[in-house]
Amino acid sequence: MGPEFIAIWVAWLLAGGSPGPATMGIAGTAMTAGRAAALAFSLGILAGSASWGIAAALGLSAIMLTHVWVFEIIRYAGAAYLAWLAVKALRSAWAGGDAVAGTPFRGSAANLFLKGAAIHITNPKAILSWGSIYAIALPADARPALVFQCFGLLYAGSTLIFIGYAFLFSNARVVAAYARARRWFDLAFAGFFGFASVKILTARLQ
Repeated sequence: MGPEFIAIWVAWLLAGGSPGPATMGIAGTAMTAGRAAALAFSLGILAGSASWGIAAALGLSAIMLTHVWVFEIIRYAGAAYLAWLAVKALRSAWAGGDAVAGTPFRGSAANLFLKGAAIHITNPKAILSWGSIYAIALPADARPALVFQCFGLLYAGSTLIFIGYAFLFSNARVVAAYARARRWFDLAFAGFFGFASVKILTARLQ
């Protein structure tokens, strides 16, 4: 866990903070439903991320690639879910006025938590990302304690990013800027979710 890992950790932060289904979902929820809703949604995303991170640490990513049908079921479910989110965002952009922006993630805290978890659990690239980062950051003979230490540090970075998004995009100034350009945000959300759906469908297993 020296300077090399710090560089990997920073890269992990940059990748996690880049526009994608999770970050755009948190931003949209924070701006339309408030900080509490965004926090519940982001906690769901973190739960999904933890599930894949622990699964990859236990070697499930290799099992999934051996039994391709498991990967395929999750892949098509994830692509369909993201495509649906893209359509919702496009409908919001078309409606204009006071229509709910982006993807309308509203509901109880439990419901928002489950929706956030669904974004990560139905994204097979999440477990492949975790498996890849372990392969880069850890030696082949790493002991379980070191693997889970790596998981803890990476997961702390993800927590920083996702919770940070919930606070940032529930800021009044950010919300005001969003209100002035709501339709453009909706179109951007639709593009991000649609692009993610296509990328999942066209992902190669090698």
